[in-house]
Amino acid sequence: MRFLLDANMPRSATDLLARAGHDAVHVASTLLKDAADDRIADHARFESRAIITRDLDFADVRRYPPDDSAGFLVLRVPDSWIATEINDLLARFLRMGDLVERIPGHLVILDPRQVRFRPALEMEPKADD
Repeated sequence: MRFLLDANMPRSATDLLARAGHDAVHVASTLLKDAADDRIADHARFESRAIITRDLDFADVRRYPPDDSAGFLVLRVPDSWIATEINDLLARFLRMGDLVERIPGHLVILDPRQVRFRPALEMEPKADD
């Protein structure tokens, strides 16, 4: 997948995503480093990149409709968390490859206890035995 990491994400998360086989860019390495959220969202949409952020503004589906995007992964973690804690949570999520691939068109809220998708994921029917 292609990701755009917001300014509030550790730059080291870019390497974490790359090691997992994803194309990741941090806004700090682009002309977007001081850009407003709307501009970041437009750029991500143009490049078909899912945004990874800790900014709860991106969780407003009226302002940033997920169905019109490559998706939003919003981490809800304490402000006191350091890069290693954030990267550990992100790494746990990346190991759930089937969920990662379902980010496009969704708002995904990731916190230390759960992963929530909006709109909710449709459960695939189980094969009959």
